[in-house]
Amino acid sequence: MLNKLRDLRAQHGWSQADLAEKLNVSRQTVNAIETGRYDPSLPLAFAIAKLFKLKIEDIFAGSAE
Repeated sequence: MLNKLRDLRAQHGWSQADLAEKLNVSRQTVNAIETGRYDPSLPLAFAIAKLFKLKIEDIFAGSAE
């Protein structure tokens, strides 16, 4: 799944560890989401959207097509 998490995180000046702490997940989870190796659970996707004050669909895209 494509996502804008890395760009959003960078815009806020947060490291992966900073974002992980804010979301109560591991840094490895943030890295896996950013690189597309892991799709977040719905509750985690909502938490990410809330943190960045965006809609889920503004952060996560369906596919690379």
